[in-house]
Amino acid sequence: MTETAFLILHGWDNFRPAGHWQHELAVALRGRGRRVDYPQLPDAAQPSVEAWRDALAQALEAAAADGRRVVVLAHSLACLLWLGARPRTADEAVERVLLVAPPAPAVVAGIPEIAAFAALELSASGAPTTIAASDDDPYCPEGAATAFGEPLGIPVTVIAGGGHLERTAGYGEWPSVLAWSLDAAAPLLPNTAR
Repeated sequence: MTETAFLILHGWDNFRPAGHWQHELAVALRGRGRRVDYPQLPDAAQPSVEAWRDALAQALEAAAADGRRVVVLAHSLACLLWLGARPRTADEAVERVLLVAPPAPAVVAGIPEIAAFAALELSASGAPTTIAASDDDPYCPEGAATAFGEPLGIPVTVIAGGGHLERTAGYGEWPSVLAWSLDAAAPLLPNTAR
């Protein structure tokens, strides 16, 4: 059986801080002996689509080396990167994808540092994809089902009262995302430990 690797992609202005669910997930998976690629994407405070696209391609290639299947977990702006600028090889290498708190392109368009990401043409990948999003995310006021789920045909799990599903909203360790990472059948649940 081919080993599964995990590729974790952070969002805008994120420098992979301890206490964020992605950092805690990387630590937990590595503690179980799993391969985790969690790259610092270039210029996270003022990202370039091209630089992030290149970094994603390199990270995916590394994660998928030796025939490994890859589970992708993206947060925030990295969701738009995945939906709009993933490498063509992604469908061959990726086992499944979790997009957490994708920001609405209309909101992103109004933020000068990341506005270029709003112009990406979004499409679902060939790999099974799930969106986990809050019902009160300020970066996606119309809701992820309206902005992404319905137009792209991606199932959405709604997390009540989770904000942007990051540290300040209480999403440090997130047990159900760890469980989902290890077993696609595990449900995505609110973080009751917050």
